[in-house]
Amino acid sequence: MSVFFLQNIIKASLILCATLSGIRSINSDLLKRGRRMHVVSYALFLVALFQCRFLAFAILDPIDFLALQSIRKSLHDLPGSNFLASWDFTSDPCNFAGVYCASDKVVALNLGDPRARSPGLTGRIDSAIGKLSALAELSIVPGRIYGSLPESISQLKGLRFLAISRNFISGNIPVTLGRLRRLKTLDLSYNQLTGGIPRSIGTLPELTNVILCHNHLSGSVPPFLSHGLTRLDLKHNALSGSLAPYSLPPSLQSLSLSWNRLTGPVDKLLSRLNHLNYLDLSLNQFTGPIPGRLFSFPITNLQLERNSFSGPVQPTEQVTIPTVDLSHNRFSGHISPMFSTVQNLYLNNNYFTGQVPASFVDRLLSASIRILYLQHNYLTGIEISPTAEIPLRSSLCLQYNCMVPPVQTSCPLKAGKMKTRPASQCKG
Repeated sequence: MSVFFLQNIIKASLILCATLSGIRSINSDLLKRGRRMHVVSYALFLVALFQCRFLAFAILDPIDFLALQSIRKSLHDLPGSNFLASWDFTSDPCNFAGVYCASDKVVALNLGDPRARSPGLTGRIDSAIGKLSALAELSIVPGRIYGSLPESISQLKGLRFLAISRNFISGNIPVTLGRLRRLKTLDLSYNQLTGGIPRSIGTLPELTNVILCHNHLSGSVPPFLSHGLTRLDLKHNALSGSLAPYSLPPSLQSLSLSWNRLTGPVDKLLSRLNHLNYLDLSLNQFTGPIPGRLFSFPITNLQLERNSFSGPVQPTEQVTIPTVDLSHNRFSGHISPMFSTVQNLYLNNNYFTGQVPASFVDRLLSASIRILYLQHNYLTGIEISPTAEIPLRSSLCLQYNCMVPPVQTSCPLKAGKMKTRPASQCKG
């Protein structure tokens, strides 16, 4: 059925509705002229009344109507799902599950049952999606949607929310997504996407959330220019290269870049991100120092483990971050007493030297510190009684340092069996 044909049907129906009042008056005259004419007129009246009542709630733009038909043909319910059962095109499409309309246009399309553990959908995203010109929101729940992301999505100039996560979308992220100048949220996480992150996406002025984690993306992280960006999640990809000091906006509150191949220093960049409340740079190849003022940001979880960060770590004030993981780096110098207020502190596998501050012992014995991992450093002592009892809910590991641990504690299996470093490694 062509768009032209649908438009003619709707026009004819509208003309029929417009003449309804005239039919009513003609009907009144015909009643006086004979029963036969009365029956014909009454039948016309009922047809017109039905048409008007139908059109009052179902005048969907013909282009949107045909686009929904194409989208429906390309998608199927997975076993256990009946989401598409309501997509019966003999009824009003604006009443379909996941379809939301304003006037005669589709403005939101939420495909799939949003309830947790629902089976979801399978199939491809039809290019007809780009015909829904008023679409502001497009989401697809976890399922088995495969194939590439249609280039036609870039035609949706008013799109603000695009979320297609936990499916099997493959291929490159279309460069043309940079045309979606009103886009606020982009979530393509947990798919099979390859190639680089287009620089055009970084130029989108209204972005607040970018979630591209758990894909196979490569290349560098492009600069993000949006001053409203609050969340950037690119973890579990194959991204490489370094981050320029001004490549990310200070509006960021959550930054996750773990499990990539990123390199270079980040101290100047991090110094600018003073609104962070979550930071995970773990399992990369970052180098250089960490700015002391980072520990005064409103962060609740700081993950910097398994990099090549180096130098002393000197917070400017008492650290109130609940969890700090600096393990498996090249940090050196003395352990700052400013860390004694951290609940879960991982400083193991570094080059820290000197005595463990006494404030750590006091807080450990009062169970204020839950985890204190100091193994595999070059520490020379800790002032704790050999008879001291470590609270059951607290964990302390001191092995493989330049001292004999004064108390016996349970350490992680990965800490190994050796209690102290060889004397040859503890010179001076």
